[in-house]
Amino acid sequence: MTVASPAKSAALLELRSAALTLVAVVLKTNDLAVLAQELAERVAITPDLFDNDAVAIDLWRVREEGAPIDFGALIPLLRSHRLVPVAVRGGSPEQMAAAAAAGLAEAPDMPRPQPSRDSDPITLTECVREVQLPAPPVLIVDKPLRSGQQVYARGGDLVVLSLVSFGAEVIADGSIHVYAPLRGRALAGAKGDTTARIYTTCMQAQLLSIAGVFRTGEAAVPAQLDARPALARLDGDSLLVEALSG
Repeated sequence: MTVASPAKSAALLELRSAALTLVAVVLKTNDLAVLAQELAERVAITPDLFDNDAVAIDLWRVREEGAPIDFGALIPLLRSHRLVPVAVRGGSPEQMAAAAAAGLAEAPDMPRPQPSRDSDPITLTECVREVQLPAPPVLIVDKPLRSGQQVYARGGDLVVLSLVSFGAEVIADGSIHVYAPLRGRALAGAKGDTTARIYTTCMQAQLLSIAGVFRTGEAAVPAQLDARPALARLDGDSLLVEALSG
C-alpha cells in the first residue's frame, strides 16, 4: 500500500497579500448613544448608504478622551447599520488594546490634519472611502425622476439628463451631475468623499449634502443662485453653493 507523503500533497491553503477597499469611520465622540442617534438619522435619509461594507474604526479624534470606548457595544451598533468592523487605527495604547481584545485588527495609521477649532460639533462621525478606484463607474439616468423615486450610484458618479422632481432623491458615492432642473435631494460623496461635488444647470434643490455635510430648506440654495447653473462643494466643514461659470 502506498501512502502519500504530506509534503507532496497539493496545497489546500494559500497566503497572499491583498489590498482591500475599506470605509474608515472616524469617531468624534465616544458617547455611543449620540453616535447611534446620528447613524440612525443618516441611514433614515439614505437607507442604501451601506451594504455590509468593511470598516476601519479611526480613533485619532478621540484618542485623548479619558473615558474608554465600549467596543463590545460599538461593533454591533455599526453592524446594525450594515457596516462590518474589521480593524481599528489611530487610538491610544489603551484604546488599541481594548480593540484588539474585541477582535479587531490594527490597520496602518496615516498622517492626520489638525482638527479645526470651529469644526461642526453636530457631525460626530465621518465615513471615508479608502483606496480610490482607478476608474470609478458612472451611472447615467436619462428619464425624469418623480417624487418618491431614488437613484443611488454606488462606488462612482451619477449623471442625470432629465428633471429631478421635488421629493425625488439622487445619491452617489462620487459626484452628481444634473443637466436639468435639480429640485429634489442630492447627496454626493455618500460614503465620505469630501472632494465630491454637485453640478446642475438649474439649482433648485430642497436638500444638498456632500460627505455628510447638509444644506436644507430655504438655506439650501442662495437666492441669487435660484434656478441658475450652480455647483455645491465642501470648503472645510462648510458646504458652499456657487455659480457655475463657463
